[in-house]
Amino acid sequence: MAGLEGVEQPRRNGSTTAARWSPAVEDEHALKALELFGNPTEAEVALPSRPESAAIARRLAQVVILRQWGLSPKLTEDAVLLVSELVGNAVRHTGARAFGLRMLRRRGWIRVEVRDPSRGLPCLMPVRPLDLSGRGLFLVDKLSDRWGVDLLPRGKTTWFEMRVADR
Repeated sequence: MAGLEGVEQPRRNGSTTAARWSPAVEDEHALKALELFGNPTEAEVALPSRPESAAIARRLAQVVILRQWGLSPKLTEDAVLLVSELVGNAVRHTGARAFGLRMLRRRGWIRVEVRDPSRGLPCLMPVRPLDLSGRGLFLVDKLSDRWGVDLLPRGKTTWFEMRVADR
């Protein structure tokens, strides 16, 4: 291919099978996460502060927003991305052992909260095209209708809200 001289190209081999994403498999994983960790609409779900917890939080958000609340796939996709960003910040920047995930719905809105024991405030930084990191709060700011941080006696809750069409 032009411009890719010296770069090894993947070989097409009919005998190998690529792993494919499947909605049914993803739903199964999401339902399993709900069963194992609890429903973040009923009570705050405590998750360990490890990178793999971002996948659990995404699955919980997906099953709640898409299946339980019956909202659109596009809204679900955006909210799941934002959940991942807030969880990533909690895991990366707080030094906590665990964080909490809570999801609320009221007329015309959904709200997602991530609570951690750090009182360090997240900072919305300017994003340049070649930046490799630091886009999390930028995405939260652009895709949510509003977001913020509530300081607690021990820690903080970082949250975002999105408008939803009520049936």
